[in-house]
Amino acid sequence: MLFRHQSVLLEETIENLNIKPDGIYVDGTLGGGGHAFYVCSHLGDEGRFIGIDQDEAAICAAGERLKPFEDKVTIVRSNYSDMKQVLSNLGVDKVNGIVLDLGVSSYQLDTVERGFSYRENAPLDMRMDQRQEKTARDIVNVYSETELYHIIRDYGEDKFAKNIAKHIVRARQEKPIETTDELTEIIKAAIPMKFRAVGGHPAKRTFQAIRIELNHELDVLKGHLNEMIELLDDGGRICIITFHSLEDRIVKNIFRKCENPCECPPSFPACVCGKKSLGKVITRKPILPSEEELAMNSRSKSAKLRVFERRIQNI
Repeated sequence: MLFRHQSVLLEETIENLNIKPDGIYVDGTLGGGGHAFYVCSHLGDEGRFIGIDQDEAAICAAGERLKPFEDKVTIVRSNYSDMKQVLSNLGVDKVNGIVLDLGVSSYQLDTVERGFSYRENAPLDMRMDQRQEKTARDIVNVYSETELYHIIRDYGEDKFAKNIAKHIVRARQEKPIETTDELTEIIKAAIPMKFRAVGGHPAKRTFQAIRIELNHELDVLKGHLNEMIELLDDGGRICIITFHSLEDRIVKNIFRKCENPCECPPSFPACVCGKKSLGKVITRKPILPSEEELAMNSRSKSAKLRVFERRIQNI
């Protein structure tokens, strides 16, 4: 299957990156190279682009798509959590811009055997990096009822989390849960009929929760966003596209803290904690897809773009 992915908020991201022709830019979630292609299109002879992705199919697809720019492109198979080390290995210590397009690509959703979709029957997989041994099947069949309840509640924000966890544990006592269809039917049975018809597919939130847990998506974002901001050169920008409230909240709060890290009580006349601002939040409110984009790509519906600009203070 061809790697197909419609880049969300493409024009808005490129515009907010403020691309310098001779700059160095990193895409930490390269995917099929949609954003990357347009970043590279703005680079001059001295410009450089580094793409990072953990999905082998994405690496292959992006390599093909970015062939016209191959003299200035480096692609690395890794997780964006290792961005600092990846750049260090390439002799780069500062960059002019970073893009993160979080969540699942259209390719991953549409490739049935990857097991991301609750709409198609497939083995329970959901690994973004297929070198990883643990799969969604392990979470569904091994986690305790309490652990399942917590991830479905916290990562899926599903009000029926307790009942869904109970139904999963009861079903797997009969036989292991192997496929997406089996899991979907168990989830449906755990949600009262009158609630199944509203708020989207009944399995959507649980599948999201399992995927986030399996791929450590929120931990990686929370643990490495500050580090990525510190990789930016003066005036450099990081553009992050999120697809659910949990990611968006993390990005918003970390950006805000990086802009104003001072921990002194408001009553203090001057800052004594010594914590310096890393820069400025460019997007006080997130940038949302246009009506035109929503009409063309239904998967852009929940997308939000937030932007932060690094400002290095003279000491």
